[in-house]
Amino acid sequence: MPFRVGMGYDVHQLVPGRKMVLGGVTIPSDFGPDGHSDADVLIHAMADALLGSLALGDIGQYFPPSDLSFKDLDSTTILREATRLVLERGYVVGNIDSIVVLQSPKIAPFIPEMKIRLADILQVNEDAVSVKATTTEKLGFVGRGEGISAYATVMVVRNSQP
Repeated sequence: MPFRVGMGYDVHQLVPGRKMVLGGVTIPSDFGPDGHSDADVLIHAMADALLGSLALGDIGQYFPPSDLSFKDLDSTTILREATRLVLERGYVVGNIDSIVVLQSPKIAPFIPEMKIRLADILQVNEDAVSVKATTTEKLGFVGRGEGISAYATVMVVRNSQP
């Protein structure tokens, strides 16, 4: 097929004293997502979208939380691997669209830096990477400041280069 589409989702509980990393960028905050790796929900959603686009499973298959060697792993490693798997199968990233759902802190000032970092990992131009943010208007676990989630959709295109 000339193109394929994938979607990804991730969620983590927020805890005090944990570093908040989103899109490979550290965001100043008194709390951060709890997880086996650095718990970068944005990158996890993007990696799952990439893997899903080619029916390659999910990040848990490649980086299982039961494997202690992945404890506190920099999630950019996960996204690099998902990108490598897509490229290895003859596809390139066409574009990726994502949204981070978080009550606070506000992350809009950090989105340009995230896009630069993510575009480099995905091997695309920055204009192929969309990162948006929203709150839940204080509704649900996100609105109460208990968690953070992210969604991503990606289109991969058959590489026409030899």
